[in-house]
Amino acid sequence: MREAIAAHAEFCHPEEACGLLAADTEGRLRMAYSLTNVLASPTNYTLDPKEHLAVTRHADRNGWEVAGVFHSHPASGAYPSATDIRLAADPTWFYLIYGMTDRDRPVLRCFRITGSAVDEEPLEP
Repeated sequence: MREAIAAHAEFCHPEEACGLLAADTEGRLRMAYSLTNVLASPTNYTLDPKEHLAVTRHADRNGWEVAGVFHSHPASGAYPSATDIRLAADPTWFYLIYGMTDRDRPVLRCFRITGSAVDEEPLEP
C-alpha cells in the first residue's frame, strides 16, 4: 500500500493525490484505492463521488469496510493541516498523509482525528 500511495502522489504532483483505505473486520488495512482529486488543487482535495461509490462496493464485496482516507501534501510535511482537521468527519477512520517537502525522502504518517485532537498511529514497516 505504501508503494501505491507513493506512486499515486508522484503521478498527481504538484496537485494533491487522494484515495480511500479499506480494512478487514480486524481493523487491518487491506487496500489503498487511488481516486481522482476533482479539485485538481495543490492544497486541497475532494474525492470523486462516483469513484467513492465504486470503492465502497468493491470493499463490501471483499468483506471490508472503508476505514480511512489518504492524501498527499505536495509542498508540506506529513501532518494534518487545519483544513484536514476541520474536515475530518469520522474519528474511527485512519487519515494517512504523504508529505513531500523533500521529494527524495517523502514521509507517510497515519493519524486518528477526533475534533481538534490529532493522535498519530504507528504504521507497520
